[in-house]
Amino acid sequence: MYLTALRKRFRAGRIVGGEKSLESSRSISNTIFKYVLTEAFFSFFISFLFFFFIFFVNQILLMTKEILTKHVPFNQVALLVFFSLPGVIAMSAPFASLVGTLMTVGRLTSDNEILVMLTSGLSYRNIFLPAITVGIVISVISFFANDVLLPAGTIQFTKLWRRILVSVPALELEANSVKKFKDTVIVTGNVNGNTIDNLIILDTTSDGERRYIMANNAELKDSGRAGLSIDLQRAFVQSSKENVREDYDYATSSFLRYWVPQEDLMQAVGAISPREMSSRDVRSEIVKRRVEVNRRLNERRKRAVVQGYALEDVLRAGYYAESWNRKSSSIAGFQREANAIEDIGRDRSLLLHWLEYYKKFSIPFGAFSFVFLAVSLGMMAKKSGQTVGFIFGQIIAVIYWAMLIGGQTFGMRLSTPPFWSIWLPNILALSIGLVLAVIKVSK
Repeated sequence: MYLTALRKRFRAGRIVGGEKSLESSRSISNTIFKYVLTEAFFSFFISFLFFFFIFFVNQILLMTKEILTKHVPFNQVALLVFFSLPGVIAMSAPFASLVGTLMTVGRLTSDNEILVMLTSGLSYRNIFLPAITVGIVISVISFFANDVLLPAGTIQFTKLWRRILVSVPALELEANSVKKFKDTVIVTGNVNGNTIDNLIILDTTSDGERRYIMANNAELKDSGRAGLSIDLQRAFVQSSKENVREDYDYATSSFLRYWVPQEDLMQAVGAISPREMSSRDVRSEIVKRRVEVNRRLNERRKRAVVQGYALEDVLRAGYYAESWNRKSSSIAGFQREANAIEDIGRDRSLLLHWLEYYKKFSIPFGAFSFVFLAVSLGMMAKKSGQTVGFIFGQIIAVIYWAMLIGGQTFGMRLSTPPFWSIWLPNILALSIGLVLAVIKVSK
């Protein structure tokens, strides 16, 4: 009770023991600022190691296990892991900022250190300013890793992966999977070593002939730098000319060797997703795709106008006109063009690029949004502040990640604007944190 009353007097600027409150002159302490900043960075480092380990195991070690089983040299595997680290760092930093700030403020609260600061004439700014500083620093580092290091690492990763595929092409085939190589699609069943069960190959030859090749058993062969070589036992082949369903041939063979050229393997791993581009490259790609979408929209709109005029002529001619019998086809044609315009307007590739563009900024700067929420929640801890902060941090991180994935899904499937789909979790975290901070400070 005494400490509470003393704190109120300090905040009200009243005279205590014949001396004025030090609120105005000592609202910020450099010593306290450095102390809280050091604690926050230390907790961030511990939390970062935790999240780094989780994402590292989930994204990297599972991949390297698959590669090592195919006898890829260890030094090349280590380089692949190294080139993949920027993505792990960019994902781990914002969540580590949240948990680290919660742990820091929770410990200061449970140890009554914040209470001592307040009763000494210091303000809440001694807690918020170090936390905001940590959030800004981590956001900038995370953005740099996501926007600069990740694209650079992806380029080197792709180059190395291509070199590995040349020497070990079997890496591209997995159990119960579908792989596309230029004009070839390979569907695999169970894979045991170099043996494949229930293999299906769909391809198109240079003269436009479609082929369907099936075999109960197949074996991968070491073809060196020539490409991917598959030996099929008791193969069944059906071929047909494109757009001619009635004209087809089939044959069986006790042995058949199928080749996937090296250039097709290289092309299969050459594409870079928008997540692995820099924000500037994603923006440039968006501009190009918008031009293409607008061109397709204009073409479809012109065709829809023609269909609309044709339908209008039919309806005006009336029931007794000869053209009335074509009414159903005219309506279907107009509806088809209208549906095509709607589908083009919701181009999935363009939406994906917009979503990834906003994620380039929302995820790194989520560290700044988390600061206000983490400080406000951390000051509510009564005891075991670090443990409680760590647990609450994990819960909030899971909720944030679920909202981010849900927003991306809604952005792709519904008419939700990409900006709100991606930025809504950050806005909610910042808003809730500010409201709780105002309530806490005003008490």
